[in-house]
Amino acid sequence: MTAADSTTAIETTFRIERPRLIGALVRMVRDIDLAEDLAQDALVAALEQWPRDGTPRNPGAWLTTVAKRKAIDRLRRDRRYEAKKAQLVAPTEVDEPVAPDDDIGDDRLRLLFVSCHPVLSVPSRIALSLRLLGGLTTPEIARAFLQPEATVAQRISRAKRTIAESGLPFDVPTGDDRAARISSVLEVVYLVYNEGYAATTGPDWLRPDLCGEALRLARLMAAVVPDDPEVHGLLALLELQSSRLAARVGPDREVVLLRDQDRRRWDRLLITRGLASLERAHSLTDAPGPYTLQAEIAACHARAGRADDTDWGRLVDLYGLLARAMPSPVVELNRAVAVSMHTGPADALTLVDELLAEGSLDRYHLLHSVRGDLLARLDRHVEAQEAFERAATLSSNVREKALSEARAEASAAASDRR
Repeated sequence: MTAADSTTAIETTFRIERPRLIGALVRMVRDIDLAEDLAQDALVAALEQWPRDGTPRNPGAWLTTVAKRKAIDRLRRDRRYEAKKAQLVAPTEVDEPVAPDDDIGDDRLRLLFVSCHPVLSVPSRIALSLRLLGGLTTPEIARAFLQPEATVAQRISRAKRTIAESGLPFDVPTGDDRAARISSVLEVVYLVYNEGYAATTGPDWLRPDLCGEALRLARLMAAVVPDDPEVHGLLALLELQSSRLAARVGPDREVVLLRDQDRRRWDRLLITRGLASLERAHSLTDAPGPYTLQAEIAACHARAGRADDTDWGRLVDLYGLLARAMPSPVVELNRAVAVSMHTGPADALTLVDELLAEGSLDRYHLLHSVRGDLLARLDRHVEAQEAFERAATLSSNVREKALSEARAEASAAASDRR
């Protein structure tokens, strides 16, 4: 393994372990900035030692041990060392940090509840949680919010400063306080999954580590909050979406669109689990929320043995319900896709052009990709080529960019044949 390969492997391991490490460190030192610094120090130590000594048997435990040792070194230089020393476990390499004394019992989910404190604005708590738990970068979070990077960066800094200056407790909330945070926690889990399902940047379209972590947290939430319908709705959505992960990329890691996927590769166990969670969500309410409605949409696809068997009329109706429950131009874009399959591309193009004129999605690459697809189906290949080229320009993910470029070339070839 070359030095570059070793560095990449270490950074990949750190990216996967980082949420658990941050969660454990925040519980120990009760300081978010310090926890992030200690985690980074542990990464530096790994970059120095692992290429020389070999990768440890349990990389996550190694990183935790090093971070805790560094925490003790720092606290020794702090006047509060004696008061805080008792909060740290002795620095021996163990498989897992000591479990917190609460009913959650998971450092990452615990930190998620803590970072969703009501004293923070909803956008700030979600941005901070995505940074800490998802390990998402500022550009990735900005994409999730469809907002400028500077705005998101300010939110994260302001949230950290508010927590540090207000002396908020790092304890897991209970009762009404916990209930007030559930919606924010669910949104973070949802957005972390979305980034894993379609990565903003990088060489790969999927980030399975983020999908797996979000699904794990959703399952934990269903156990911790068993009577909330939207908790089960979100779990159903993530189970159903995860069933398609293996079919979403080809042998060369290229993007495979839904209509082209080999449905024999869909995971039937995950579909079964997702449908069971969806049934549980419906049993708890007569008014399904946004996550349950999205799970219903995913279930429509999961129940179709072939793409041609999809009930597109039902999907148009579901997207209409979702648009009322969660107004969003992205929901309207997805509804336009369903309309294109139900009544044809011309009707859908009218909807997409209205979204384009409205302006909020002008720099959203998927709007231009959808528009290119509709134009191509209407044999307006020159315009389709322009739309796909625009999508490629706006996409920062290597695989999505390549797909849009290939579709632009195909549209150009189709235009030349006419």
